[in-house]
Amino acid sequence: MRTTVTLDPDVERLIKDAMRERSISFKEALNEAARLGLRGKERKRAQKFAQKTFRMGEGQEFRWDKALAVADAIEDEELSRKLTLRK
Repeated sequence: MRTTVTLDPDVERLIKDAMRERSISFKEALNEAARLGLRGKERKRAQKFAQKTFRMGEGQEFRWDKALAVADAIEDEELSRKLTLRK
């Protein structure tokens, strides 16, 4: 079958790359891409995400539940320091 297809620039680049890498014609590269895309591979089931955790030691002196308050205090100190430097 003969038809006219308008390709987006990124798709054209991918087809040309495939042509160059595999030494195949435009027709072969386009047909191969269409087959792969339409036939599709079976989608792998997403694996359940598990966050790795690490012990941070026994004696934690920093209260992580107050981290935002500490960040605010540090930011306030830095702003204050910058304002005093402008005098």
